[in-house]
Amino acid sequence: MVTWVNGELVADDEATVSAYDHGFVVGDGVFETLKVIDGEPFALRRHLDRLARSGRGLGLAVDVDQVRSAVRETLGAVEGDRLRLRITLTGGPGPLGSERGSAGPTLVVATAPMPTWGATAAVVFSPWPRNERSPLTGLKTTSYAENVLALQDAKHRGASEAIFANTVGSLCEGTGSNLFLEWEGRLVTPPMGSGCLAGVTRALLLEWVPEVEELDLPAHALRGTSEAFLASSTRDVQPIASVDGEPLPLAPGPLTARAAEVFAERSAAEVDP
Repeated sequence: MVTWVNGELVADDEATVSAYDHGFVVGDGVFETLKVIDGEPFALRRHLDRLARSGRGLGLAVDVDQVRSAVRETLGAVEGDRLRLRITLTGGPGPLGSERGSAGPTLVVATAPMPTWGATAAVVFSPWPRNERSPLTGLKTTSYAENVLALQDAKHRGASEAIFANTVGSLCEGTGSNLFLEWEGRLVTPPMGSGCLAGVTRALLLEWVPEVEELDLPAHALRGTSEAFLASSTRDVQPIASVDGEPLPLAPGPLTARAAEVFAERSAAEVDP
């Protein structure tokens, strides 16, 4: 495998950035992860749009044409039917502190085998809330330590994903996924105001499954639902089997099954929707 680093394709074991890179020193960077099927990146345009939005939120300029070219160059040099592709843009080399340097950004495009997800997911609530008022809310930044801790805690408790409520006790999202659930017979998902990330798969489900609604709900709604699922760029639609160790009645239920079917059909028909 090879990795694209600042304009050069290098072997994975030679892919390095400066020890003074601001992404390494203070987590000053943005990223995107997307799936690649038979050499084609799925929903690349939407991922690049979100990368640019996240960059603007941090004051980092994103050259979308350069990133797109780097993705194509990388995929032209790797093999694999199902890959995970990660684009990372950081503030570049700088001082050992919060102030940025003047060297310019660092851009890395890397690939790895697609993760294998289970047929269903066991989730637990994170003991820590998502701060819906953070300046990083809605941005996909490399400052992921909160997610690392929450997911580590979930795995220690026998689950595969942690669910965040926000600071006012409303449902928000997972560490690397958006959340959908049945509520009073409807399929709903937390609104952007909850502090969740604007997931690409989430956006496509809202477009392709018109009955989905955005609805602010208290965290306990997830424990009382009949069915729920996680959505992300590498897992697509994954039914939730249990919440905090308690089984949900249906996994998958009819709302989840329909969402999964529609997403599979539409995503197979159009690689860059």
